Amino acid sequence: MADRAIGVPFAKEGIPFIAAPGGVTLLAGWLDWPVVAVGAALLTLFVAWFFRNPARVVPQGPHLVVAPGDGKVIAIEEEFEPRFLKDRSIRLTIFLNVFDVHINRVPCEGVVRDVQYQPGLFQAANKPDATLKNEQNALMLQTSKGVKVLCVQVAGLIARRIVCWVSPGECVQRGERYGLIRFGSRMDTFLPLGTTVKVAVGDRVKGGETILGDLP
Repeated sequence: MADRAIGVPFAKEGIPFIAAPGGVTLLAGWLDWPVVAVGAALLTLFVAWFFRNPARVVPQGPHLVVAPGDGKVIAIEEEFEPRFLKDRSIRLTIFLNVFDVHINRVPCEGVVRDVQYQPGLFQAANKPDATLKNEQNALMLQTSKGVKVLCVQVAGLIARRIVCWVSPGECVQRGERYGLIRFGSRMDTFLPLGTTVKVAVGDRVKGGETILGDLP
């Protein structure tokens, strides 16, 4: 898969959201409405910052899994994943607040075996129930060694749109951009038992750059 967003400063899906308050800023300035102009300009800057698309240095090495998104690790738990893996696994949850980069990245190289979107609720993304009940999109990867890694984009209280740029059958590389979630959200990564986890609850991570663990 070609990394679709190399060299682009903002996610293209964010352009309408940036353009709208930007247009209001220009109009308010032309009409000499300073309060409206300043407010709209601040909103434009915030939205542009939200949809930013920074470059990342992707670590190299066999079996590495990197963070699929920026944010704070809020859970690392061993549990049964009933929908896709149908096996026990390690769930590592990253919470993204509205100030984090929301471009999502592929955690490990492999083949996309499945992509499934699930409509749902918009509870606060840091609630445990959000794993199963919120709007989400699941990406199933399989490495060349046959190891399966599941990455789930989960919408949050504010988020209303999940974007995924990959399709089943595509070959992807670790750290490549594959989608985004608009506004607050979370990323769940399900790793096989035996994975050596390299982060702890409370750690801040960067998508495509922070190593989450070594696959078995």
